[in-house]
Amino acid sequence: MQPKPDADDYLALFGRYKADFGDVYMDPEDERFRLLFDQICRMLTQPTPFNLALPEQFRSTAFRYLEGDPHTVAHMTTIENRHFMLSDLFDYVHLVNTMGGRWDQRGR
Repeated sequence: MQPKPDADDYLALFGRYKADFGDVYMDPEDERFRLLFDQICRMLTQPTPFNLALPEQFRSTAFRYLEGDPHTVAHMTTIENRHFMLSDLFDYVHLVNTMGGRWDQRGR
């Protein structure tokens, strides 16, 4: 059993909010996406093999945001910036999960 979260956990969480996040940056802001952003940031800070294989920018942004770094919080106050991060992370996780890459279902 792989430590959680892994790719399936991210995709399941994204799937609760929208079928395809490729164009989420064009969606209007609402409470759902603010909650999703917070949940994703909390998941990204977990030291699992999957998370550690993600690009550092996702994890460092999540850490700085949750720690209240003024620059990061100000940057993520902009709706489009939060949505772009969600969209980029979704695309990355989806590609790694379907095409393979730095991490696969066996944790390699």
